[in-house]
Amino acid sequence: MKLLRDSQINRAQWESFVRKSRTGTWFQTPAAFDFFASLPDFLTPFAFAVERDGQLRAVCVGYVTRERNPLKQFFTRRAIILGGPCLADDASEEEVVTLLSPLSCRRLRRPVAKRPFTLSPIYIESRNFNDYSPWRQAFEKAGFAYRKHLNFHVDPSADNLSDNRRRQLKKSTAVVSEAGNENDIREWYQVLAQLYRTKVKTPLWPEYFFVEAFRQGIAHFLLVKHQGTIIGGSMIVADDRCAYEWYECGLNAEYKDQYPSVLATCAGIQFARTNALPRYDMMGAGEPDVPYGVRDFKAEFGGQLVEHGRFLAIRHPLLYRLGSLGVRFLKR
Repeated sequence: MKLLRDSQINRAQWESFVRKSRTGTWFQTPAAFDFFASLPDFLTPFAFAVERDGQLRAVCVGYVTRERNPLKQFFTRRAIILGGPCLADDASEEEVVTLLSPLSCRRLRRPVAKRPFTLSPIYIESRNFNDYSPWRQAFEKAGFAYRKHLNFHVDPSADNLSDNRRRQLKKSTAVVSEAGNENDIREWYQVLAQLYRTKVKTPLWPEYFFVEAFRQGIAHFLLVKHQGTIIGGSMIVADDRCAYEWYECGLNAEYKDQYPSVLATCAGIQFARTNALPRYDMMGAGEPDVPYGVRDFKAEFGGQLVEHGRFLAIRHPLLYRLGSLGVRFLKR
């Protein structure tokens, strides 16, 4: 059994492995890693794989955030594994622990530009989009604690919208179209940034992140327009099994009779239906038993509420506590 790093992983095997595994997502593909690697100013990607007898058994792709402000970077650096690692359906505990071993160290090491580069994230979080219960003990053995977290999986072929959502769709006169140029992305980003500034109050990638996603063709931007003005929209990435609603926003207060967020989410579901994808992943619905307006909003699109949770490894407990307090203060 071998532990491989990004440049050592056979690209064709990597692509095929993610496609076949039931825990495979777009975020674990070579394309996702390459996209993250193209944005060195504000994140540093990592990829590890476990190989046995010449066959891949597990792959993990993630990134460590890199703020330009040194002080902000010191207090907010974190490693994120979107979707959770990709594991063989019959992966053993030994294989999963081996995959997570580089993340289990206090420092996460990987070569960058042929020079040793050391990253020391405050915490590492695996945001699971699939069921990892068969490997929970392996994660815990590697130093990860399980945290409950909800999500909605929508079957695009089913028409399970609530009556309220149907009424809103009929009432709205806004239209949805895919972004045609970079200026569309920049205009949409202003809507997204306003949402994060006034309500979400958590870090948001700079505009360049979204423009580059458009330039590279890795994402679809479904924009809601009213009288020529972009008032909302969603950023979708997809593989051959699922469309993922990475970001969604709308000027719902300013255009309350147009329901831009409703149209944006319905456009994503329609995208999945048109492309015959069996799932639309809403990428998070908060913690159980904690009031969360976003979960209430997403519940009306007919999805299945699932609890696949997150795995969290805290490497710097004091900084983690300080950061958590800071986030709570900002949200108040």
